[in-house]
Order: sequence, then structure tokens, then C-alpha cells
Amino acid sequence: MKKTLRALVLLLCLFSVSQVQAEIALEETEITTSFDWSKVMNAIIQVESGGDAKAKSGKSVGAMQITPVLVAECNNILRSRRSKKRFKLSDRFSVKKSKDMFLLFQSKYNPKNSVEWAIRSWNGGLNYSKKRTQHYFEKVVSYLR
Repeated sequence: MKKTLRALVLLLCLFSVSQVQAEIALEETEITTSFDWSKVMNAIIQVESGGDAKAKSGKSVGAMQITPVLVAECNNILRSRRSKKRFKLSDRFSVKKSKDMFLLFQSKYNPKNSVEWAIRSWNGGLNYSKKRTQHYFEKVVSYLR
């Protein structure tokens, strides 16, 4: 009986440790991608705010000019992935957290890693108009060169 109880406790401990490790790994990989978005994000930052992490324009704030709607959508994505992580509105002023939100958004809505789609949707939303986002797209692309 004691051996069975010890074995059960040991298994529960191992399961708990591996469960925690799996959750940590999930949290770390939720907002990472095998595609390198760094140049695109840096170009967007230059167009959106000139690199000013404290920039404000209406409801959009931070270096990437993130809206409350995007924060809410990122939290919905995290919730659907059963993550305990959540973004706050104040996270929009953090360049790192803004980039994390960008990556999370791309991981859900841009699985083919289309740079054009990423740029245009950042400006015009999920159902962007090519005509309305053309000038923005050209500005971002000029920073990519």
C-alpha cells in the first residue's frame, strides 16, 4: 500500500512538473514564429510613430500605434489557446509587448507569413482595401529597403 501510494505521489509530481513545463513552453511559443518579422515590425514602427514608444493618435498608442480593439483580439487569441497570459492596455507603450501582439496576430491571421498582407492589415484591418492601404504599404516597403 505504501509503495503504491509513493508511486502515485511520484507520478502526480512528475505530471505536475511536466504540465507546468508544457504550459511555460506553450506561453513562450504562442507569440513566436519561425518567420523573421523583425524588419517588417521595425519598418512599421518607423511609419507609425517614428520609433516613439509614447506616441498617441486617437485611440492608437505606442510605437506600433496599437488600438484597444487589437489588445482585446490578442487576449481572445490567447484565451482560445488556453493561455493564462493577457495583455493590458498599458502594454501598448512597450515596444517588446507591441511586437509580441503583432506576432500573435500574425500567427492567427497570417499563417502563410505574407509580408504584404501583414503590412496592409496592420493599417486597414482584416478586410483591408488595397486602394486605401496603398500609400501606407509603399511607406513601409520603403523602410524595408
